Amino acid sequence: MGWVIGVGLAILSIAATPPTLAQQRAPARQVPKPAEKEKEPPAPPEQAAPYDRDLMRLSEIVGALAFLRGLCAGPDAAEWPGRMKALIEAEGVTPGRRDRLAGAYNRGYRGYAITYRVCTPAADEAAGRFVTEGARLSHALAGRFGG
Repeated sequence: MGWVIGVGLAILSIAATPPTLAQQRAPARQVPKPAEKEKEPPAPPEQAAPYDRDLMRLSEIVGALAFLRGLCAGPDAAEWPGRMKALIEAEGVTPGRRDRLAGAYNRGYRGYAITYRVCTPAADEAAGRFVTEGARLSHALAGRFGG
């Protein structure tokens, strides 16, 4: 951290010294700007799907499972990030929606990464509960909204 302060002070001292006559330059020529194109109307606000709440919860569950199954060396540990990628590809129709899905996944992952450093019986139990809840949610979503 000391080198960061040293570099910062060096940059500040260089920036604070007035330029000598040899360092002064003639003002740069201004380049004319191209004619501005007609602005496009803003995109309509994104409509939330009726199943978004469940889908975001499912994304959190997949994130938690990605961490917990990897931590506990589950046989399906490598599958969870791929499942989330498939979910984002199927449901992330807009950049904002993709960001929300990825954010929910990351919340689920980080929430357990902060808590667990090694696999414990509690971590294994949490993973089992998430598998059950995720299966229930995915079946309910597919049954109600198709898919």
